[in-house]
Amino acid sequence: MSPEALPPSRRTLLRAGATAALALTAAGCGFAAHDDPADRAAAETPVEAEVDGDLVYFNWADYVDPSVFEGFQQEYGVKVIQSNYDSMEGMAAKLGAGNRYDVIFPSAKWAQRLAAGGRLRRIDHSRLRGAEALFGSYGYFTDPWYDPHSAHTVPFTMYKTGIGWRRDRLGDLDGSWTDLWNDRARGRVFVLDDRDEVLGLGALSLGLPLTTDDHDDLARVTDTLRSLRSRLRGFSSDSYNNLLNGNADMTQAWSGDMAAMLAQAEDPSVFGFETAREGAPVNSDCYAIPANARHPGTAMLFIDYMLRPENVKKNIRYIGYPMPVRGTEDTYAELVEPFPQCVVGADDLKADLFYRNGDARGERARDAAWTEVKAG
Repeated sequence: MSPEALPPSRRTLLRAGATAALALTAAGCGFAAHDDPADRAAAETPVEAEVDGDLVYFNWADYVDPSVFEGFQQEYGVKVIQSNYDSMEGMAAKLGAGNRYDVIFPSAKWAQRLAAGGRLRRIDHSRLRGAEALFGSYGYFTDPWYDPHSAHTVPFTMYKTGIGWRRDRLGDLDGSWTDLWNDRARGRVFVLDDRDEVLGLGALSLGLPLTTDDHDDLARVTDTLRSLRSRLRGFSSDSYNNLLNGNADMTQAWSGDMAAMLAQAEDPSVFGFETAREGAPVNSDCYAIPANARHPGTAMLFIDYMLRPENVKKNIRYIGYPMPVRGTEDTYAELVEPFPQCVVGADDLKADLFYRNGDARGERARDAAWTEVKAG
């Protein structure tokens, strides 16, 4: 398949701005509690999986196979009304401004923040026919750190962060975050346009905690990243298109995007993906239903439809990310067999290299460090 024929990156639109104006304000590790008593009461009321209107869907662009949407609409006689966000901060701002969506897809730390602020509906797993194939086989998600007992979320995808590169131009790398400083790639290196990911690679390369907000640690991180900044071509989350079209010789990348790219590339041997020995950040995205959703019943039906193994398999092939549903493992294994460094599973999540929420002071300190890094 030619580069022009490839779909856009699953995270093409990610732009995690350092000082995004959030209508939700930081309060400890969560957000300020929802100020609508009716919505807060609704958040704790179990939701029946039943058609109660069209589905208002809010997610990253191109993160669900279009044929899955089509099947859901045909089976239940509803429309899927799609909107996309370009960052988790943008998603939270839309929710805080009162916009109403039926299903959203926060990452782990954002699921924690939204649940702590009363922004998510409680999800009764017994009302999802597909729940046992997930929670019965993937014990990690029965009580994850970000949402005790997965009370407000259902896991969607898993992924880790590493480095993608052009083997045909650079040969082999050393398996370290310091590979991004490779002199042969100077001027043709991208890092993700994401605060936590970039500060995280700087911290890990120095042996510091992944989400440190210590003043002295962040000073060291920004000094280190400043030395990388002069070597960069830019900040971009369109990792695989930058590699395919030759804009990049090397880029920080998510495992799922790289798996999708490598599976569709005319000659996968041209490319490589590695995770760094200093540590590979891991993450998971979730299904969640906002507290103010107008059609939570349809959202429950959609989540259940997405958990059907036949739909999971379609989506794995489409986006390159594993989805923790029993009976779909072979589909993911087949996809990534030629690219073992892209493999990620629930056991990897136990390494606990997640991005965590800090207090308000710590988040401001990390925002300031990111602003400094972006400014060069």
